[in-house]
Amino acid sequence: MGLITSVRGFKDILPDETGRWRHVENTARRIFSSFGLREIRIPILEKTELFSRGIGDTTDIVEKEMYTFEDRGGDSLTLRPEATASIVRAYLEHHLHQHETVSKFYTMGPMFRRERPQKGRYRQFHQINVEIFGSADPRTDAELLLMLVLFLGELGLPGLQLEINSLGCPACRPVFKERVIAFLDAGRDDLCADCRRRLDTNPLRVFDCKNEGCRRLVVKAPVILDSLCDECAAHFADLKRYLEALDVPFVVNGGMVRGLDYYRRTAFEVTTTALGAQNAVAGGGRYDGLTEQLGGPDIPGIGFAIGVERLISLLPADEDFAERPLLYIAALGNEAADFAYLLSCSLKKHGIRTEMDFDDRGLKSRMKRADKLGCRFTLIIGDDELARKEAPLRDMIEGGQRTVTLTDPAELALELGRYAANELPAARHGNNNDNQ
Repeated sequence: MGLITSVRGFKDILPDETGRWRHVENTARRIFSSFGLREIRIPILEKTELFSRGIGDTTDIVEKEMYTFEDRGGDSLTLRPEATASIVRAYLEHHLHQHETVSKFYTMGPMFRRERPQKGRYRQFHQINVEIFGSADPRTDAELLLMLVLFLGELGLPGLQLEINSLGCPACRPVFKERVIAFLDAGRDDLCADCRRRLDTNPLRVFDCKNEGCRRLVVKAPVILDSLCDECAAHFADLKRYLEALDVPFVVNGGMVRGLDYYRRTAFEVTTTALGAQNAVAGGGRYDGLTEQLGGPDIPGIGFAIGVERLISLLPADEDFAERPLLYIAALGNEAADFAYLLSCSLKKHGIRTEMDFDDRGLKSRMKRADKLGCRFTLIIGDDELARKEAPLRDMIEGGQRTVTLTDPAELALELGRYAANELPAARHGNNNDNQ
């Protein structure tokens, strides 16, 4: 029988990679928490109706990309292709809007779309999502964008640029939509087959098309900023003013649109010069009509999504995010090995990541092993050290070594932590062990 391999478009994240993922996730949790966001965890599987109503029947996601199936009870279920609809569903189902005026959430996890797999794009992919409900104030929008820019900046991503636009509201958007339809209809022959169909169902989706002919045409299309009502124009002016006051650089991209009717006013993307044509790192906007569309009261909302795979591909290549053992114990001799094994387990119970090997190799081989593992310290225990209940602790990064006692694992664990944090004097250089 042949080897079973992973499903096409589904990627294993191996141990050498997970340090970068944890770095991104931990940075997000720290910064988001400082802005008052709370984590929410939503199911991977939802009723198909949630996405057909929340995303729209005429979108590519619903029409072509969702993993949808009928379960044994006859219900149509879908692996979530995005997180916003699920978070809105949870927010309404559990009546969270009744308990707090403004709710701020974030979530992280896998999404599923049956797209053509390519570099950096998979059928199971991961997103970081942020959603804020209950405030239509432009200061909320500006603070959300400040948080997003801080997060991406702290990760050290190159060439970042925040692009913003206003999408108007139900009062002024229909005027813009009619102008777009008239413009695109005049150039219908230059549109791809999908966009000719979209022109009759959801014309604003043409702006998202990647076909070169369509892209050349929409560059000359009307922009929504010329059709804003007074309230939407004032909201956008306030957003720009607050961003300037917060020292958040931005550019206005009047061609940025969203093809879904519940999007209103603020829309934004963060792009980078390091990705080529597919240059968006994060994107989002205000969706004040979504809660009502999904059966709840009319509650304003705004949020964004970040593709984690794309984000991780932009992290500095020369930075090591792997978590290394703090200590390697090189035990020489059977009696020392038994003692070292018990000591290793005791140190692990006290939170010190410790490694040792159970073979009978010599000290030189063990030191190479410690170096390969990236251990900060190596503790060398032989018969003499065992008799004295003290042993040399070698600093594998800064060089030098010091003598530590072996009688109390809890005290040794505390001492190791203080050494690693440079809270104790530097280890002296030289040789104080007969086995070296």
